This record gives sequence, structure tokens and C-alpha cells, in this order.
Amino acid sequence: MTAKSLCLSLLLGAALVPLWSHAEHRPPARTAPKESMKPPASRTEAIVEKRHGVEVADPFRWLEDVKSPEVQAWMQAQDAFARAALAELPGRSGLAARLRELAYMDAVSAPRSRGGRLFYSRTHKDKEKAIYYWRQGKDGAERVLLDPNELAKKEPTALGVVSISYDGRKAAFTLKPNNGDEAILHVMDVESGKWSSRDVIPGAKYAHPVWTPDSGGFYYIRVPVDSTIPVAERPGFAEARLHRLETDPATDPVVHARTGDPKTFLGIDHSRDGRWLFATVEHGWNRTDVWFQETRLRQDPARGWRKLVAGVDARFEVVAWKDAFWVFTNDGAPRGQVFRVDPNKPERAAWRAVLPEYADGTVMEAVQLLGNHLVVSVLRNASNALDIWSLDGRKVGAVALPGLGSVTSVVGEPDADEAYVGFNSFARPPEIRRFSVGSGKGALWNAVTLPGLPAPDGPSPWNVEQVWYPSKDGTKVSMFLVTRKGTRRDGSTPFVMYGYGGFLVTMAPYFQASLIPWLEAGGGYALPNLRGGGEYGERWHRDGMRDKKQNVFDDFVAAAEYLVREGWTRPERLGIRGGSNGGLLVGAAMTQRPDLFKAVVCQVPLLDMVRYTKFGSGKTWIEEYGDPDVSSELKYLKTYSPYHRVRAGVAYPALLVASADTDDRVDPMHARKFTAAIQAASSRGPTSAWLRIERNAGHGGADMVKQAVELGVDIYVFFAAELGLRLEAGR
Repeated sequence: MTAKSLCLSLLLGAALVPLWSHAEHRPPARTAPKESMKPPASRTEAIVEKRHGVEVADPFRWLEDVKSPEVQAWMQAQDAFARAALAELPGRSGLAARLRELAYMDAVSAPRSRGGRLFYSRTHKDKEKAIYYWRQGKDGAERVLLDPNELAKKEPTALGVVSISYDGRKAAFTLKPNNGDEAILHVMDVESGKWSSRDVIPGAKYAHPVWTPDSGGFYYIRVPVDSTIPVAERPGFAEARLHRLETDPATDPVVHARTGDPKTFLGIDHSRDGRWLFATVEHGWNRTDVWFQETRLRQDPARGWRKLVAGVDARFEVVAWKDAFWVFTNDGAPRGQVFRVDPNKPERAAWRAVLPEYADGTVMEAVQLLGNHLVVSVLRNASNALDIWSLDGRKVGAVALPGLGSVTSVVGEPDADEAYVGFNSFARPPEIRRFSVGSGKGALWNAVTLPGLPAPDGPSPWNVEQVWYPSKDGTKVSMFLVTRKGTRRDGSTPFVMYGYGGFLVTMAPYFQASLIPWLEAGGGYALPNLRGGGEYGERWHRDGMRDKKQNVFDDFVAAAEYLVREGWTRPERLGIRGGSNGGLLVGAAMTQRPDLFKAVVCQVPLLDMVRYTKFGSGKTWIEEYGDPDVSSELKYLKTYSPYHRVRAGVAYPALLVASADTDDRVDPMHARKFTAAIQAASSRGPTSAWLRIERNAGHGGADMVKQAVELGVDIYVFFAAELGLRLEAGR
């Protein structure tokens, strides 16, 4: 086990053998890679484009072509260099042992009831992937439904969506090669475990099958598998279809045509009784159009759609129950409100407010109709709570949750009183609580216990606090800080700061197994709630998107300055980490303020904001970032684009870029080009930037625990070496 404090060892009654020790004085220098260990040279090309009158240099464009033998060889050499350099860092074996203790866990998801059967997933300490199970009633024997561990033995494959028919007899599920986004949809018989050879549907990237009430088929979204359609254009070709079991998927009728707009997402859903069918068109993360039809009256399933709302610059979510539509929206209420709508009078003027916007600043994050009530997951200062309201808008109560943390799931049925909520926090592993919707009363149903961590309601060895700091423009921003009890504010504590800031994503306190050893060592962790996220409602989101994206970077930099100013750490002991949109964040931070950080971990990042729309799912993000094909938008995109801000001779922080070779969401070209640019430009030399490439992995990385452990070890030995945490002998 890693070193906690003597106080913690007494609290837990455990013998502790130090794995890490906190260097109190000058941080040790990272061991330089051996002379023979150098990244491959990256040639440059004199490519300068003029776009809307703006000159755009792109010296590493050749690295976009992943099919090129030269690029493949470059990738292999870069990855080999990074892994060899990481292997030289001290303390790996002890950290790996501790992370295995924490990452391999016995845990179960909340059960879903279908046709008298219960369905749930379970992780095991001796398995790499979660297994899906079912049982007949609460007391039936546990039986395997799908075991991804067995599926992956044939080829690298991950299990995606699993959807159970209402009678509990069939399961529709997607398989994703290399844990990417692309998927193939299959159907199996639950009792026999037999897969259908006829119900096989490719192009299931956005499928999300929704079963019909008679369990004879499902609605789904299909994207054509056509190599002549550019990848970036494919979302605009998505169609909503209806599949009947044991029929040829090629003949599935289209119930909603393609939008033709690659910036949109098409969705399909229906009411529990099957009476109402809904189609949604999501315009990025900002606006939703909703259409509906009564299925028993339609003649042509592709026609007969009636508008509920369209062209309104707001988000809308709809569920039908008891001859009414319940609409959750941020239209006119940035923190959310709920309306009741009569399907016979869908005009907006006839909508009746049921839950108005909270007056105290609370944000409605999600609304579900469970047990004939509205169960609302809310955010209060970026931490989740669960409120319960009657259908006529009376507050029933709240589900008791254990302090600051994240609600990860709420599972139940619209007509059943029993429901479940998933919860976790920084140092509190995942747990499930069962509660009564009618009363809000509940109790712990399942909790994960991990070696060296306190019991669910036991004393914690760490301090978790929320602070507020001013950003560059004076906006007050909140931030969570996690430190070991007794940590001195003398600037000596190595800190890792994580950020995201975009797409309405909320950064509430959440459990990370890989973070625990860092905290046990005496390291600190900071999680700022940047603009662009959903922590404080839609205005907070919009203040960090498009031409206001620089606010996000300013918020992040201001958070770092606060940590230094208040004595929590200092620049040579401050590391930053982010992935995807968060990778863009840390790329922008290190190129705008290289003096403020010592180490950067940039995962599956977005970094070339001039060409991002040409690759992967890039066009679906235009509503969030802006369009580089529009002159005014190109101007601000290029201004902060990390790849284009790299300048020769700057002492950039040490950089570890973690990429995935088959990421089909954010193209790995971003990681390749940025790594090459930093290696060529940094005054610290090419060995200060490392590119680690996960094989057979998509945007979410690989889906096996051992690979997550390996990545966690690489990230934290990198931070430890750069920020001054000494790793000692293992257990």
C-alpha cells in the first residue's frame, strides 16, 4: 500500500509500507533519456495556405495521412521512444501493484427489470471487462447474458449499448471493433443465449435501439456504411428506421429521413405504451428540434410528423406519460424547467409550467419520470443532489446522498416506486442506493470496498473543499481541491489540475482509481469548474463556446495562478491533465502560459482548430467551436489553436501525449502534429515531448482494466518525476 499518514494507519488499523514519499525541498530532476533514446526526426513541409486572407502555416500536414508507410513508421518509433523513456522512470512496479488493487473491483450496476427478469452488469476482480447477467426474479440463479472477455478472445472488440426488450426475452446490443465508435448491432435470445444470424445491422454507430412495446422489434438510428461518403459527412446521412425481428435489415422502413446536415444528431424514441413516437434533431449541444406522431394513426411511418418545437435556440427533452408530454428545457430558464404539454394542443402557448427554474441557483441536470413522480438530478455548486417532485409540481423530498459527489445513474420505471441511484466521489468508490420514489427514503444497496480505503461512511484521510477564485475578466469560478489531511500551504505540494470546459459537461467530484496513490503520497488534486461546462447552467456553457472559448482557457490559467498565489503549490510543482476537449484545454494552456506549468498530460486531444472539421466527428462540433470555413470564426479559432501557437525557442513544459491508434472520434492526427511541433520548437529539446499510442483503442481508450492500469502508471510516474514526488520501493 502507498504511504498515507500515521494518523490514517491508526484509523484503518492497517500496516502501511511507503510506496511514495513527498520530497519537501527541491524537486529532483527527471532522469534524462539515454543518448540512444531519441524520438524520430519529423520533417517539415513549406505549406502555407491563405484562408479568408489569413496565412496558415502547416509544416506537419504530412502526419495527417495515417495510411502512409512513412507515418506508420514515425508512429511506431515515437511510441517506442515514449514507452522506453517511461519505463526508465522509478517506482513503476509499486505503483502498478497499488493501481491493480484499486482498479480491479467487485461491483454491480443497478438492476433493470424486464418481463419479470432482472438485468445488470458486474465487474470482477479477476476479469478485464464487465460481464452482463440476468436472473429470473430477485431470487433466480445468476446467468451470463454477454461476456465481453470471451468476445475479445477472437479479436479486439468492445461491448457497446445493451438494450433489453420489454418482455425480457431478447437483447439488442452493439459490438465495437477496437473500442471505437463504429459498431455493428446484433440480437440474441436471452434464455438460450443464441445470436440471431438474420438480425445483424452494420452502421450502428448511433443506433441506440428502442424496443417496441410488443417486443417484436425496435427503432434505431443507422448510418450508411459507404466508403464514398467522407467520414466527416456521415452524421448527416443518419436515418431512423424500424426493424422487425427476423426480417432483412436492408428492408427496414425509414421512419425519419436523414437531415443532410453533418452538424446534427438524429434521435428516435417512443412512449412506454407505444402510442407516441418522437424524433429529435440535435444541433450540437445547444439546440433541439422535436417532432412527434401518434403511431396508431400513421399511414406512412416516414410522414405524419407534427412539430412540437423547432428553430428555438434551446435544448428540449420529452417523455410521454399518462396522455401528456413532460418537457424538460432550458428555453427561457438557463438552469432548466419542466412543462406539461397536452398532445392535442402542442402549441407553445398552451404549455403549462410544472417545475419552474430553481430560484436559488440550483441547476436541473436531468429529469426522469419514475414511480409517477419527477426525479430531478440537480447541481448545487457543481455537486449532485436528487430531488423528487409530484407530477403537479409539489416538492416530495430528496434522496439522501453522502456529501459532495456525482450521480452517475438513476434507474427505475415510470410506474414502479422502487428505484436506484449510483453515486461516487473523489475518494469514495462507486455505490448504489435503493430508494422509494414516493418518499425519497432509501439505504445503501451495494458498495465497492477497496484495500486501504475507508468504509463508505468512515472517516476520510483527505480534505475535500470547494474554493472560488476570480478569472481574468472578474468572473467567479469554483474549484474542488483534494489534499491529504495536514498538507501545508507552503508551495511544496505537487499538484495535478484536471479540466474540461465544454459541451455542457459537468466536472463534479468523481472517483478515479488512478488518483488515489497520488493523494496517498501527499500530492494534491484540483478540479476547476470552467465555463463551457454545465455546472451553472446554459449561460455558463455558452460563455465558454465559439468566440468565447478563450474564457475557458483564462479560467484554467486563473485556477493555476490561484493555487500558486494561495501557497498550495508553485509552477515547478504544477502539472495539468485533460482529454479530448480537455486535451485542447491543456494544449492551449501550455502554449499560452508555458511558464506556469511543469508537466502536461494531453489525452486523445483536439489541437488543430483550423482543420478539425475535416476529420472524424469534427463537423458535429461546429456548433460548439465555430466553423473555420467562415472568415470571422477562423480568426478566433486560429488565435487559440494550440498547434498554430507553437513558437520556436520557447521552454515548453514536459509533455506526454496519450493517443489511440484507431480513435474514430477525434482523429489522432491532432496528437501527431502537435507532438512533432513541440519536439521541433521547445528549447528543452525533442526529448521533452513524448507520444504514447494505445493499440487497438478508440477515443475512450482500451476497454481492459490492465490497459487502464498501464496508462495510469505511465501518467503518474511521469507527473511524479517532473513534479518531485519520489517513488520508493514497493510492498
